[in-house]
Amino acid sequence: MSRKPPPRRTAPSLAKNANPGRWEGKAKPDWLSRAIARAGVMPQDEAQEAIQAGRVTVNGRVVKQPLAPVPPGATVRVDGVALPTAAPTRVLAFHKPAELLTSTVGQHRVGTVYEVLLPQLPPDLARFTWHAVGRLDRGTTGLLLFTNDEKLVAHVTSPDTRLPKRYVATVFSEADEEKVEPLRQGLELEDGPVRPATVRLRDAHTVEVTVTEGRNHQVKRMLGAVGLPVRALHREAVGGVELDVAESGFRLLSDAEVTEGLRYPLPPAPG
Repeated sequence: MSRKPPPRRTAPSLAKNANPGRWEGKAKPDWLSRAIARAGVMPQDEAQEAIQAGRVTVNGRVVKQPLAPVPPGATVRVDGVALPTAAPTRVLAFHKPAELLTSTVGQHRVGTVYEVLLPQLPPDLARFTWHAVGRLDRGTTGLLLFTNDEKLVAHVTSPDTRLPKRYVATVFSEADEEKVEPLRQGLELEDGPVRPATVRLRDAHTVEVTVTEGRNHQVKRMLGAVGLPVRALHREAVGGVELDVAESGFRLLSDAEVTEGLRYPLPPAPG
């Protein structure tokens, strides 16, 4: 049974912002703990502790409610230091090993990608809250991106962006051009038609498939539909970002890789 989130409360100085109608047609306020995490000051769980300890002020007044809304333009300080007006977008390329969940919570003694990634991060990266950009199945290996920017998650995972994702599948049956041709034409799956994929045979049991969507188990279902059940699946690239780190390792993407490789516009650096 899911638990309802705690009621949103505001400190007296923010009470005027509690009326949802006030924000219609305007930029909606962030809540305090998330605003601190987005600014890259500290992860959201640590921000909640700092707020409850009275270390955070909004427009000069102490606020102890992590879910208090922060109006656009408000000055937020943690331990007397003002939050930066905008956090830089950061993206990590992580080499996911098999048998890990793309989740924040493990299940039945199965670990998560966060348990492997987060302990490796240096202090300047550990202070962000990281979001997986899409998912890889438990048994699927390869490139998994992480970012502190939720808008980038939506951009990369949206089918409208048509960002290519390249996979290499090891299949049980013997593959040939005739079998994979329907993938190039576009298939009808149980949840609707899928776009034509770019397909290349590397050998009789290795098929490279590039798709521009991200449906659940999509590549496995596409190959299964043409009689090529998947034994192992590995993601080599997302957009123009290629996997180039060892298993379980990570690296920080450059701004050029984000803007060109992921087609995500970044704001100009402050002058």
